[in-house]
Amino acid sequence: MDEWPELGTSVRLFVKTWAGEGIHEGILLHPSAVDLVTIKLNNGYNISFPENYISTFEIISNPSVVQSNPKSNPKQESSLPLVYLIHTGGTIASKVDYKTGAVSASFEPSELLNAMPELENIARIKVLKIGNMWSDDMRPRHWNMMLQATEKAFSEGASGVVITHGTDTLHYSAAAMAYGWAGEGTRPPGRIVLTGSQRSPDRGSSDAPENIIASVMWAANGPNPSGYRDSSVIILHANSSDGNCAVLPGCSSRKYHSSRRDSFKPINQNPLANILIDKKEISIVMRDKEPLEARIEVTKPQLFDSNIRIAEFIAGPHIQPDLVESAINLKFDALLFHGTGLGHLPISNPEDDSIENTRLKAIISDFCADDGIVVIVAQTIHGPINMNVYSKGREQQDIGIIGHGSLCPPGSGLVKLHYLLSISNTRADIAKRWTLDLVGENPEFTLN
Repeated sequence: MDEWPELGTSVRLFVKTWAGEGIHEGILLHPSAVDLVTIKLNNGYNISFPENYISTFEIISNPSVVQSNPKSNPKQESSLPLVYLIHTGGTIASKVDYKTGAVSASFEPSELLNAMPELENIARIKVLKIGNMWSDDMRPRHWNMMLQATEKAFSEGASGVVITHGTDTLHYSAAAMAYGWAGEGTRPPGRIVLTGSQRSPDRGSSDAPENIIASVMWAANGPNPSGYRDSSVIILHANSSDGNCAVLPGCSSRKYHSSRRDSFKPINQNPLANILIDKKEISIVMRDKEPLEARIEVTKPQLFDSNIRIAEFIAGPHIQPDLVESAINLKFDALLFHGTGLGHLPISNPEDDSIENTRLKAIISDFCADDGIVVIVAQTIHGPINMNVYSKGREQQDIGIIGHGSLCPPGSGLVKLHYLLSISNTRADIAKRWTLDLVGENPEFTLN
């Protein structure tokens, strides 16, 4: 085989495999493994072949010059609302350099407006980049960076902000924005949206453009936040098709699917609205937003204490008392258990053959007796924690485990606990506040 052309070259491959001969056209990428040839097909997907399967190739065109700003800066209408786009990372605001195979941020206003001309009629766009992180690498200190970025945007007159974020932990950051701005019965000065994408922008099936368009639409023209359920929202595709994005409460949603475009759902409540996108019109259709009286507006959010450490455990056959005891000895600030069913832990030993259950109960009992903070959330995601149904649940309450009567989903529960630890360090106060519905995470319900 002749020497391969420069990466980024558009090529036509003549391939012979066990299934027969075929012709494939695409852009030459870095090989996905040794002795493979990888191209990006016209539909956006990558395909690789062993080099010895390729009988010959033709060059269709040479690599195009990658420009950071291929067009002049579009004029932004001064009368439109100002929306800040705050970039943290993820695939939603990125582009592929086919010469290197690398994904880089494509986040200048001119690039976004050139790629999505619909934005020109919705808002004036300003951009603030605070990082380019995988969302699973984020820590509470990054929640504070987002809170401070939103504060800056609102201080400069923004009607709303859109935080672009990797989807894997987007629901944690959305909850952090909600508690940080509204946890004390307040509300932010404007609308806060978090969005991401499941498919990278270089793929024909990408959900990124519509997610950004819908998010900017809400940030610019959505209802003013009351501070309850809507102090932050998540906006992503409502189903697998284009044209419909869901507006979900940031305090009570989570990612439920690893790859679908409609990967997020609200927990124990309904979406707030839908944003419909067609070629001629973008519209907001309200659904289940309570007509509540707005809370007091604040100009500064409550930041999280980044020194707080919470130890998380999953209740099940392999939860070990030694690990729980280690967390206590290492002076973690609180223990958070993802309980089974209605919120249970393996602390009973009815057959007298599981001494680890007895030890776990003793360790938790002693920790609570020493004013240690232990909170339980549901593994089941939907439904309440109800420790009144079974004797074990009542025993857990007697021990001092917090959580009974809560509808707060597990991800939001972790953020809520961190928030409460940031503003209070007494067990009694945290136990009292846990039962409250601070930002819409714990709506009223009837325990059956």
